Amino acid sequence: MGRRQDGRYGRDEWDEWEEPDRRDNHYDRYGQSDRYAQDGRYARDDRYGQSDRYAQDGRYARDDRYDQSDRYAQDGRYARDDRYDRADRCSAPRRRGTVREMDDGWENDPWEEPAPKKKSGGFGTFLIVLLLVVAVGVFAYSGYRLLGYYRDYKAGDDEYKELNEDFISMESEMPQSEESSSPLTDITLLEDPAVLPRMLEKAEHKTVTENNEEKSLPVLVNPVDFTELQAVNPEVIGWIRIGAINVSYPVAQAADNDYYLHRTFKKVDNFAGCIFENCENSPYFTDQNTIIYGHNMKNGSMFGQLKQFAQQETIDRNPYFWIFTPHAIFQYRIFSSSVVSKSGDPYAIRFREADFAAFISRSQSSSEINCGDVKVTTADRLVTLSTCTGDDSTRRILQGVLVQVYAPK
Repeated sequence: MGRRQDGRYGRDEWDEWEEPDRRDNHYDRYGQSDRYAQDGRYARDDRYGQSDRYAQDGRYARDDRYDQSDRYAQDGRYARDDRYDRADRCSAPRRRGTVREMDDGWENDPWEEPAPKKKSGGFGTFLIVLLLVVAVGVFAYSGYRLLGYYRDYKAGDDEYKELNEDFISMESEMPQSEESSSPLTDITLLEDPAVLPRMLEKAEHKTVTENNEEKSLPVLVNPVDFTELQAVNPEVIGWIRIGAINVSYPVAQAADNDYYLHRTFKKVDNFAGCIFENCENSPYFTDQNTIIYGHNMKNGSMFGQLKQFAQQETIDRNPYFWIFTPHAIFQYRIFSSSVVSKSGDPYAIRFREADFAAFISRSQSSSEINCGDVKVTTADRLVTLSTCTGDDSTRRILQGVLVQVYAPK
C-alpha cells in the first residue's frame, strides 16, 4: 500500500495501485466489474452497470445504465432510448426505405407463439351465405306481403267508400215535415228515444205484409237505392248502419259462410271480405236470432270498431243500429255487448221458448256495459253482430232487439 501522488484523490487515502487502473474511475473502489469500456470519456458514468458487455459506441453507452439485456442494437442512434427494455431483441428500424435486418441469431423468436392459420372457406362459409340468402328472401317476402295488405286495405276502403257515395244517403235532402201523415225522412231524429214515440205517431202509415202478418207500419224514405245496388251484386240483402261508430256497409248472403270471408261486395278477392249474413238465416230478418259477420280489421274498417262497445260512452252516444232492406227497414236497440265462445247459443238461430228465454237472460247479464232498461222477450227478434277478437276461441258480439219496423218508400 502506498500513498497516492495525485492530491485530488489520494491525499487522505491509502491503497495499492496497479498499472492498468485509471484514477478517473474513482468510484469503482470495490471493483464489481472485470471490464471497462475502452472509451474513458463515458466509462465513468457506467457506475452501476450490471452487464459484462457494453455497446462499442461510447457516444450513447452512458444512457444504457439499467439495461439488462446482453445485446444492444447496433445502430447507436436508437440504443440510448432503450433504457428499460427487458427484451432480448430490439426492433430493426427502417431507414430511408431500407429494412435493417435483425441479428440472424434472433430471426425466429423461440418464445413467440405462431400466428393462427386462416381457415379456408368451407361448410361454415357456406352456412353463413345460406343464412344471409334466406334472411334476404324472408325480408323481401315480408315486404311483398305488407305491400299486398296495404293494397287490399286501400282497395276495400275505396270500394265501400264508392258504394256509400253512389247508393246511399242516410240523411235525406228533404227536411223532416212537421205535418201529420208525412213520410219520415231523417233517421237521426228516430235515434233519439225522447223523440221517437212522437215521430212514429205523426208519420204516414202503410199496411204491408211483414213476417207473414199484415201490419200498419210508419213510412220511412229508404236511404238505399237497392235497384242500382242489386245490379252490382244480386246477392245483396240489406245495408247496415251503426251510428255510434260510423259503420255503413252493404250486407250480402251466399250459399255458404266462406264465400264472402275474403271477397268484397263486388266479389273481388280481398282479405277484408264483406259484411255477410249467416247462410242459414232468413234474408228477411225474421228468425229469432239473425247472425251477421264481419272482419275485425286493424284499420277499423268492417266490424273493426265493434270493440268500442266495450266502453260505456259508445252506447251512450247512440244505442241503435239499423238494417235497411228492399222490403222493410229494421231499427234495433242494443241490449248487450260481450265476448263469448266461438260456438254456443249466440250462434244458434232458432230456440225452444225456454231455451230462448235463458239465452236472452245470459246475454243481458254478461254484457260488459250498461245498456239501460231494455225489455227483451221470447216474442222478440234479435240480431247478433259478430267479429273476431284475435283469440281463435272467442268472438266479440253486439246484440240488438228489434224495436221498430218501417215500410220503405
